[in-house]
Amino acid sequence: MLKKPTIFFRLRAALARHPNAISLGSIAFSVIVLVSAMAILLQARNDATLRATENADNLARVLEHDITHTTELTDLSIQAAVDGAEDADVMQLPPRLRNELLFDRSASASRYIGSFLCLDAHGKIIVDSSSIVPRGNNLADRVWFTIHRDNPGIGLYVSRPLQSRLIPGEVDLMFSRRVNRPDGSFAGVVVAAFRLDYFKNLLSGVSVGPGGIITLLQDDGHVILRYPNDGTRVDENFAGRKNFERFKSTGVSSFFGVSKDGTERLYNFRRFEKLKMIVIIAPTSHYVFADWNSRAWYIGVVTLLLVFGLVSAARLLSVEFQHRLEVEARLRNMTRVDGLTGLSNRRNLDERLLFEWHRSKRSGEPLAILFVDIDRFKSYNDTYGHQSGDDALTAVAQAIAKSSQRPGDITARFGGEEFVVVLPETDSKGATLVAAAIHCAVHALSIEHTGSEHGMITVSIGVASTQADDIADALALIRAADRAAYRAKASGRNQTSVAGPYSDEVLIS
Repeated sequence: MLKKPTIFFRLRAALARHPNAISLGSIAFSVIVLVSAMAILLQARNDATLRATENADNLARVLEHDITHTTELTDLSIQAAVDGAEDADVMQLPPRLRNELLFDRSASASRYIGSFLCLDAHGKIIVDSSSIVPRGNNLADRVWFTIHRDNPGIGLYVSRPLQSRLIPGEVDLMFSRRVNRPDGSFAGVVVAAFRLDYFKNLLSGVSVGPGGIITLLQDDGHVILRYPNDGTRVDENFAGRKNFERFKSTGVSSFFGVSKDGTERLYNFRRFEKLKMIVIIAPTSHYVFADWNSRAWYIGVVTLLLVFGLVSAARLLSVEFQHRLEVEARLRNMTRVDGLTGLSNRRNLDERLLFEWHRSKRSGEPLAILFVDIDRFKSYNDTYGHQSGDDALTAVAQAIAKSSQRPGDITARFGGEEFVVVLPETDSKGATLVAAAIHCAVHALSIEHTGSEHGMITVSIGVASTQADDIADALALIRAADRAAYRAKASGRNQTSVAGPYSDEVLIS
């Protein structure tokens, strides 16, 4: 019982049909590996961006909570002072007692509160938390004063960072509220000077990596503080800057952008709605992707080495496999080719003739055979030696092959000095024309043969075709051609004899 071919032999057969499959397969697999590695690295990069964004958002929430809480406490102290300033009885108390009632000790004791001031409707300081006797400055021109004077419903107002007139060199945020008379008219302002040191101290306790920057600004773009300070001035306006305007126009709170100093950063914006402030947390891209960069280099190098090794191994394997196929093809060819003449051997002749025989029967087309025998070749060998005999055999074989050069024609060495030519789709008359061409080609060789009646090497040819009624199979066709060649020899050699319907006709070349 015949066994089915194993997977190994099936694979081997497939590779034999497509010898470049190994190289192409390795290239395809390498592309898959590279694409997969790129996808993994891209996902890891996105994850790094997401983690940095989440960290920045969490930090912004913490800052918002701390700043909002501190601001609310300050505002409560301001509101208490406003309530006292609107009470005529409180304002009539002795200055020391009045100050204690107006100003919350916890707020006024804070190192971040410069001073609480109560101004009358003309901007004159009438109550000063830092002094029993108020300082004599008039602050009616300050924006935090005029805005309450002109806008009764403004509530808590937080100014831009302003240079203090009371303490030279100090920059403060001014938190202020309006004071009203009983009839609702403007009576003055209570204001607290909030030192920027609070924000510096708060931001110095956090880190966004080397080169990272945290910026606190008002929603109109005026900078409150930038940490660490890169030369940006307090109260500098970011309005009009590309990254700030991108946030304002699109609402996108996190994106990569290039800062004024040419550094690419991951900008994370968060708006403090109650305070009308914005915090920008901007770590550098180098810091965000520091871990990813080292991992990407490692994965990239390993992947490239893997792909290079795979392609190289596949290339070597493909070359070796093709070499083996070529060797096997040569070995197979050696089993089908006569080693001396280069023509098909007897084994190949039998297979091809049987194939053409069946094809002829299916199609109804004629099939002809030429049986070619070198005249008096034994005598030639005896006279000139076996080496000359081999040379003569080879020369005659090539002359025969050149005389029948159609794609389907088969020229084979039958044995010794005998040759067979298979002529598909050819009748006896067509075969005799090929035989005549062979005679001419052999004569043209002019190989001397003193033992021949013609003085040179000649051939006798027998022709047989499927037109004969007594041809039952391929073997019978060869036998008929062999008998015809024998008749040509018996008739004087150097002739062609046709079997079948033309058996009485002897054609001399």
